[in-house]
Amino acid sequence: MDSVDLSVLKAVRDWRAGGHRVWLATVVRTFGSSPRPPGAMLALREDGVAVGSVSGGCIEDDLIGKAREGRLPEHRAEGVTYGVTQEEAMRFGLPCGGTLQLVVEPVQDAYWVGDVLHRVERHQITARQLNLANLSVDLMPAGPDAALVFDGEMLTTVHGPRWRLLIIGASQTSSYLARMALALDYEVIVCDPREEYTSVWDVADTRIVKGMPDDVVLELQVDVRTAVVALTHDPKLDDMALLEALKSPAFYVGALGSQRNNEKRRERLALFDLSAQEIARLHGPVGLDIGSRTPPEIAVAILAHLVQERARLARSAARDTELNAGEAACVTPKQTF
Repeated sequence: MDSVDLSVLKAVRDWRAGGHRVWLATVVRTFGSSPRPPGAMLALREDGVAVGSVSGGCIEDDLIGKAREGRLPEHRAEGVTYGVTQEEAMRFGLPCGGTLQLVVEPVQDAYWVGDVLHRVERHQITARQLNLANLSVDLMPAGPDAALVFDGEMLTTVHGPRWRLLIIGASQTSSYLARMALALDYEVIVCDPREEYTSVWDVADTRIVKGMPDDVVLELQVDVRTAVVALTHDPKLDDMALLEALKSPAFYVGALGSQRNNEKRRERLALFDLSAQEIARLHGPVGLDIGSRTPPEIAVAILAHLVQERARLARSAARDTELNAGEAACVTPKQTF
């Protein structure tokens, strides 16, 4: 769960505790181009104060105006659609053809917010089910593949870290990377068997594991929602992690170092039970080539590459879905009369 959504829920909790009237707006559907994805949230107070985002700004302005004027729902949650016509899309700053559907709910009892935040802090994934008619809320465990569901009567949203980042080495670069990754919906695990590094690690909401890197990769059961980034500069540690990570389904495996050092690394890896295809998965040097030199710049380059890779995978999955749907349509028997 990224830092924006955490800020939204914390605002809802604090405002209700202060006696304010509060609404929570959630993007539930998008059609065509849209500024924010399903699940994006905006918290609104009766005086127009807002936290979060559901669009580029114009829809927020409209909702803020309605909150101030008392024109938001009071006793049930309601669906609101923006951009139905071309004129509305232009007025609200939506891209050409874009339509955004929201659920706006009055938060009468915020008891569930603290529970969700507590579960997120413990790196648990939670589904929240809202009954639009009576505003009842149920919380239940969810898996990393859980997605937002809206049927017009019930809204189910998913909260918690559904992506993992395993960092090998508790270095200064690692600390910058960990802090930034927490803001991008990652559960961050840092592996380093060296006591002199782990004893001074101070990044909150991350997990330190002191085992050997290859063992840790196996113990974590690295999956397609996990990235593994080796940052120790010590081949004895980095290579151990890479030997297992490159054989895993991890969506991203990278290692710090120059082009020359990484070529030598690939030569070393080829001496073990890795195929050429597995070694080719290694992103080394790690991160996008943006000319980064300092630890925070390197962290930005790595996270930018993770964002790019996740977007590429999402586009690929969407194309596969469309292709499968098209193939299914082609083989559907035609009705004869």
